[in-house]
Amino acid sequence: MLTDTQCRTAKPKDKPYKLTDGKGLYLEVKPSGVKTWRYRFELREGEAIKESTFAIGEYAIPPKGEDQESAQQRRNGRRFTLAEAREERTKARALVVQGINPAHQRQLERIKREQENAITFDAVAKEWLALRDWTEHTKARRLNMLERVVFPKIGVLSVKSITPAHVLDVLKTAAERNGLTVAAEAKRTMSGVFELAVATLRAETDPVYPVRKALPANKTQHKRPLSIEEIGQLLRDVDEHGGRHETVTAFRLMWLTLCRPSEVVEAQWNEFDLDAAIWRIPAERMKKRKAHTIPLPTQAVQILRAQQGLTGRFAHLFPHRDYRTRPMVVESFRQMLKVLGWSGRFSPHATRTTGSTRLNEMGFTSDWIERQLAHAEPNAVRRTYNQAEHLDGRAMMMQQWADMLDIWKVGDGNVLPLRKNAS
Repeated sequence: MLTDTQCRTAKPKDKPYKLTDGKGLYLEVKPSGVKTWRYRFELREGEAIKESTFAIGEYAIPPKGEDQESAQQRRNGRRFTLAEAREERTKARALVVQGINPAHQRQLERIKREQENAITFDAVAKEWLALRDWTEHTKARRLNMLERVVFPKIGVLSVKSITPAHVLDVLKTAAERNGLTVAAEAKRTMSGVFELAVATLRAETDPVYPVRKALPANKTQHKRPLSIEEIGQLLRDVDEHGGRHETVTAFRLMWLTLCRPSEVVEAQWNEFDLDAAIWRIPAERMKKRKAHTIPLPTQAVQILRAQQGLTGRFAHLFPHRDYRTRPMVVESFRQMLKVLGWSGRFSPHATRTTGSTRLNEMGFTSDWIERQLAHAEPNAVRRTYNQAEHLDGRAMMMQQWADMLDIWKVGDGNVLPLRKNAS
């Protein structure tokens, strides 16, 4: 049997030669000075018994004080001491006894590792997203969150290799940079992705579960409706905002129509008939997946005609700043509100709450208001018989709403909304 001294002091010769250890293991010393561990074995193939050689790896002299992690990295690089080479021989012999060629087994394991590494988190996340029964714009918003918050951290990692520590890093960073709401959305999304990975045998566990309570609970806070004075101040602040023109115009359109923020930022020019002052949002872009027709007040038509001169050549009214074939994102509103100091007092979706409250105060019938907001009628019988669009009444209502917004923006606190008692 060989000793470490023999292995370490073996000198190269003109031709390769072997130093035998026993049980098929030997050290081959090449003229270049490279020393390689090899294992010679016999394997039955059909009726014949064939001799083969398995290259274990290179001979290594570990540095003094080598820790376990460094030693494992060295072995992963197929560099072994004498004792380690004997352990590898024992593993190889066990495979031979089972009729398995060690070289073939190593190749299979390499292919398996490559396949596992190819199954990255971002690939599984996109697969999970495609399986959701969501509208396309909802999927686009969720993908945007993943690309901003999650993928930069763990997107390229094998889904099987991601640990709770990786997940916790994603959540903490999201909470610090984007707030608890975004962190909570990231947590739910990651857990859903890992659930799919586990179900399809591409991961063994959900690493989100151990750290699910690491951050404070995200309590949904429904923003109260703004007062008339606050509405005026907000609209004045936005008009004076020095940011992108598209963001300001989209924000104004949201207030003039009371549409959802996502419906506004993703609006397309082919949905509008400006001559008829009508906006028709297709079902696939609506939350309830039902087409929605919106009457446009004259103020909305005016800003849209001006916007058409700027972005009419694009599909979307408000193209993304960097990718002009895509729409801008709702996050643009939040960033603007943060700069203006409104982020803690008002969220874009609260526009609808404010509009509903003030329109009710102005005396308009709830049927008109709820239809304008595209809310579903909770009463099934009433829903069946009340399918009217109320376009004429809603057009009058929204024109008065737009006129009142102009008055409130001026800041005249003595002007109160008229009560219409509409029916």
